[in-house]
Amino acid sequence: MANHALDPWQLARLGRAIAGAREQGFSLKPLMPFRLGLIGNGTLDLMVPVLTATAARHGFALECITGAYDQYLQDALRPDSALNRARPDAVLVALDHRGLALQPSPGNEQLAAQTIDAATGLLHTIRNAVARNSGAVCILQTLAAPPEGLFGSFDRALSGTARNLVDRFNQKVCEAVLTSTDLLLDVAGIAETVGLADWHSPAQWNLAKLPFSDDYVPLYAEYVCRIAGAMRGKSRRCLVLDLDNTVWGGVIGDDGLEGIQIAQGDATGEAFLSVQQLALALRARGVVLAVSSKNTDAIARRPFREHPDMLLKEDHIAVFQANWDDKATNIRAIAKELALGFDSFVFLDDNPVERGLIRREIPEVAVPELESDPSGYARTLAAAGYFEAIGFSEEDRSRAEMYQANARRLSLQGQTSDLLSYLRSLEMRIVFGSFDRTTRSRVTQLINKSNQFNLTTRRYTETQIEQLEREGDVMTMHVRLVDKFGDNGIIGIIICRLSRPGTWLIDTWLMSCRVLGRCVEQAVLAEVLLRARAAGISTLEGLYIPTERNDMVREHYGKLGFTRIDIDPDGRSRWELNADTEIGDVPMTVERQQQQLLPA
Repeated sequence: MANHALDPWQLARLGRAIAGAREQGFSLKPLMPFRLGLIGNGTLDLMVPVLTATAARHGFALECITGAYDQYLQDALRPDSALNRARPDAVLVALDHRGLALQPSPGNEQLAAQTIDAATGLLHTIRNAVARNSGAVCILQTLAAPPEGLFGSFDRALSGTARNLVDRFNQKVCEAVLTSTDLLLDVAGIAETVGLADWHSPAQWNLAKLPFSDDYVPLYAEYVCRIAGAMRGKSRRCLVLDLDNTVWGGVIGDDGLEGIQIAQGDATGEAFLSVQQLALALRARGVVLAVSSKNTDAIARRPFREHPDMLLKEDHIAVFQANWDDKATNIRAIAKELALGFDSFVFLDDNPVERGLIRREIPEVAVPELESDPSGYARTLAAAGYFEAIGFSEEDRSRAEMYQANARRLSLQGQTSDLLSYLRSLEMRIVFGSFDRTTRSRVTQLINKSNQFNLTTRRYTETQIEQLEREGDVMTMHVRLVDKFGDNGIIGIIICRLSRPGTWLIDTWLMSCRVLGRCVEQAVLAEVLLRARAAGISTLEGLYIPTERNDMVREHYGKLGFTRIDIDPDGRSRWELNADTEIGDVPMTVERQQQQLLPA
């Protein structure tokens, strides 16, 4: 039901049903649990059922902990508050301009600066208190400016006006998010999209202290849940494009190269060019592009190669599937070639029959509903929030190229029958390093989005990762893989804890599925054993905790030579390996960052 367009009352009813099922002890699997704290200066309880229902659409079971009305500072500062005792995964600091006391002082720059400093100081106090008392990250909001001004257009420029104060505060919030582990909810952007006059409801604020019109609670909940989903790795990573009447107007097989519509100066052609422009922009931020078209391969490729107005080129496409198979079969083939789960995909197709097929056959794939007018295709795709981000790194920027290179590796593998010769031909180089400031963000991202090759599926915030770096009885290691096709980036994470004298428990072992079958697991274990011996460790203990997604690693430790010592009725198993175990040669060279502590 959560996948359908529901009004606020329907969402609230669904949210109460989900909460009731949890209270009665029903399992909410496969929804992933997520605990969200809510503090602010308005009435927030009414949002909770809507947030709970919306979260289900994003793949997680939301539990909300709300603070007392207008007691946000006390909730954050008191270690024993309900908020801090609940140990939430994130805390939404839902303050608006009224809660931050942004009193206008038109024309008085000194007083305006003091007002901004006081507001940002309050926010800083809340952030620090939440991190200290609960360990949660904060989701900070920008402010929606009041629609009414005193000076008209001059309000924005004049120091101390309400609009000027809100703009300056919002800039401070953005700067704080970029330099911390906190996350951003751009309420200002949401409100400006629907219209500030509609967003604010003076009547509802006066009556019930609702921070914005209750008509927009579903929209607000959608944006909050996108961020929570991104924290849990739910953002999509691949856009699969149909071609005819989606990327260009017309049918290439019937209309020919000269007959398709993608030219500047033509309203229909420009609509399709906007789809291509958005696809390229998504690729530039790391989204992988693929093609699934019912077409003859050579004909489908002609516009990419020969049409002068085409913005998309063949080398932008990681996997090109143009044939007469059904599109569900093609998407399965694309997923296999890219080593991505179906829940990483978005499928864009103008044909409602094809959209219906994918929704039925592969429901994990996101399929935006398109209107008949192509001018709205790009906006619909962009507004859906499938590719929500909570950060952006150089590794994110190059992700599309990484997956594209992996597709070329698989193509090369198909051309040889000798696996070991194939692996040696890749000229692989594996690089080991400990967690540090430069890798912390990527390590956190990988921990929170990896579900399949993940032995325990434990999640850590960036603040918690920073704490692990300083703990003396914890060994942290990230793994990077480079080959002749390019740098795969950080593809593996290991966290070992001293569980008892002489024994390391492997708290976390996860890897990117795109490097499976390349002996990386053996190389990683060899490095862990080397570090264990250097630290005086005699035994490695591995733990497997089954989830809906990680069955592929059920026998991971057994395949590496561990001995199973325990298994419970839920499938949780413990394994042991002597630290003196020797691992055979692996088809790659090994490098270590200089800060690594290794035996002489």
